[in-house]
Amino acid sequence: METSGTNHDPFRGSPRRNSILSASNIIQAPISTLLEYSGLFRPRTSPPQEVEPLVSDDSAGISNGEVAIRIIGNGEQDAETDNSGPREAVAHPQSQVLASGDQVDPTAAGEGASQAAPGESAAGDAASRDSPYQRYDIQQAARWIEQILPFSLLLLVVFIRQHLQGFFVAIWIAAVMFKSNDILKKQTALKGERHISALIGISLAFTVHVVGVYWWFRKDDLLYPLIMLPPKSIPPFWHAIFIIVVNDTLARQASMIFKCFLLMYYKNSRGRNYRKQGQLLTLVEYLMLLYRSLLPTPVWYRFFLNKDYGSLFSSLMTGLYLTFKLTSVVEKVQSFFTALKALSRKEVHYGSYATTEQVNAAGDLCAICQEKMHTPILLRCKHMFCEDCVSEWFERERTCPLCRALVKPADLKSFGDGSTSLFFQIF
Repeated sequence: METSGTNHDPFRGSPRRNSILSASNIIQAPISTLLEYSGLFRPRTSPPQEVEPLVSDDSAGISNGEVAIRIIGNGEQDAETDNSGPREAVAHPQSQVLASGDQVDPTAAGEGASQAAPGESAAGDAASRDSPYQRYDIQQAARWIEQILPFSLLLLVVFIRQHLQGFFVAIWIAAVMFKSNDILKKQTALKGERHISALIGISLAFTVHVVGVYWWFRKDDLLYPLIMLPPKSIPPFWHAIFIIVVNDTLARQASMIFKCFLLMYYKNSRGRNYRKQGQLLTLVEYLMLLYRSLLPTPVWYRFFLNKDYGSLFSSLMTGLYLTFKLTSVVEKVQSFFTALKALSRKEVHYGSYATTEQVNAAGDLCAICQEKMHTPILLRCKHMFCEDCVSEWFERERTCPLCRALVKPADLKSFGDGSTSLFFQIF
């Protein structure tokens, strides 16, 4: 009698499993190949081969009248089922080999096994019924996707060719905006080491880029939404998306020009001026977020108010869009006024200015910059730091740099590092 109590995958570690991700399989059926490799359903099998029967009647090894029963584990059963197809009932692990002259009652043995574990038997039967059908559905869905994938790619290529200029312009201005954001953050981090000439050159480059794009597309109704006026004609859907993306990106780059002037003004800022610089940069960003949330409104208003669809339908769509838009605009207005209130606040909301006695008691050395303290701030956890050092720290964190106690309350996200929101405002 041979037993196998462990459930193992016969394909794991085998050359056949390693050959699933071959180049030919990926080219012919990429999704099915990945699903087979991930184990969602088993690899396609080779032609069935002859296997040994469950009950052996070899007269050489067994005397007359004896019956030998081979007990097969779950792993072996799955492997043999894949290779040879359906087979007859497999003996239960609790069965025993009987001596000659004894009679085996398979019905009684099966009933005893089912009484011993009725829950396991029911769960196993349900899994054995559902699993092949689920694998078949996944396999059919994967093959359907593989069939339409080449045609989808062809349609995508044709679509890109029809809007080739728009694609290249959108990618170009987005890449320039991402790079400009990195440049501005680096200039903000330089603090007193910033050079006015470098900031002037960056501002001029940003200005030339914004003006150049608007001049190039001066006939595409890009300027009207900037002053909250709808386009002259009803734009097609993809042209509306193009107008919104270009205006949204260039509006952010225009705000970077204003931030460069702020960095010029606060070039040698320390202490309270450095905190004021961060608050002004945050206020400019939230003002720009409010303005950007309004930019798509004239375009979509003109798009939805299309009388060709009927006056009732177009009015209903326009009213629903303006209703949904109002909720997001109200949120942006609240954030802007919160940033404006933080700018007008004179005191430090995460601590207080330390007195001379407190500085002498704590030691006149900042734990962040390792230099003599400049305008020391005493946090609520009684640790002391320079105001510009701890202000820069709280642009990213809310806890004390030493004890990690929660010091700064949860409020608006700070953009004091000169960063700009990179999410597109499409609707």
